[in-house]
Amino acid sequence: MFKECLENVRELKPLVHNITNYVTVNDVANVLLACGGSPIMTDDLKDVEDITSICGGLNINIGTLNKNTIPSMFLAGKKANKLGHKVLLDPVGAGASRLRTDTAVKLMQEIKFNVIRGNISEIKTLAYGSGSTKGVDADVSDTVTELSLDKAVSFAKNLSLKTGCIIAVTGAIDLVTDGKQCYVIRNGRAEMGKITGTGCQLSAVITAFLIANPDNELEAAAAAVCTMGLAGEIGWNNMQPTDGNSTYRNRIIDAIYNMDGDTLNKGAKYELR
Repeated sequence: MFKECLENVRELKPLVHNITNYVTVNDVANVLLACGGSPIMTDDLKDVEDITSICGGLNINIGTLNKNTIPSMFLAGKKANKLGHKVLLDPVGAGASRLRTDTAVKLMQEIKFNVIRGNISEIKTLAYGSGSTKGVDADVSDTVTELSLDKAVSFAKNLSLKTGCIIAVTGAIDLVTDGKQCYVIRNGRAEMGKITGTGCQLSAVITAFLIANPDNELEAAAAAVCTMGLAGEIGWNNMQPTDGNSTYRNRIIDAIYNMDGDTLNKGAKYELR
């Protein structure tokens, strides 16, 4: 199934509109190209509706939101909903400031999302309307571990049912659920946390997978998460003694570029709960 999801992205070459974090925008564009998609980055209020209209999906990332981009997020999101396009929310740093939390909550209220992807602290903030994060990183006390896994799966499933969208909680252990089933994914490397923007990249990849697999959203989202995590493993295995986090970023993108469906199926580490 994951093989088919990836191959559909390669074949369709989905066009993704990204209103995203300007810290990571170049990496987001390159990872979309690597997985077989095509990126467009624009956030001007006068531009977003036209651009969203020609794309198959919209990736909204609040990592560097401001007074100019916030209205654009709502405008593009509502246009995408009207057109029946796939829409993803990445609530970067929700819980770190009132502006981020309020914006993310309001986006959820006014826009129908197919997937919400974030770390556990960000997702908990959206669930409860308040919370705390360590900057844009998950709070250590929230980390999903083997000991807290059952509770985390139940939480994610309940939030998915409440919101009517797929919830993707990413971290050391990833959870992807539609409220009925939950993929528990153990791909990836801890070193991926040393790179700025792997989460931002993943949100774009998920959006591309959703567009290319419109009738199979849960598996598409899970396949995208496995793809990113497996690329982290492959990229790390290709590191040389003098390489650092900048090279690792490139090796992850290269691993996605070179990945095929059989590699993904063989390397994906997951269970269903």
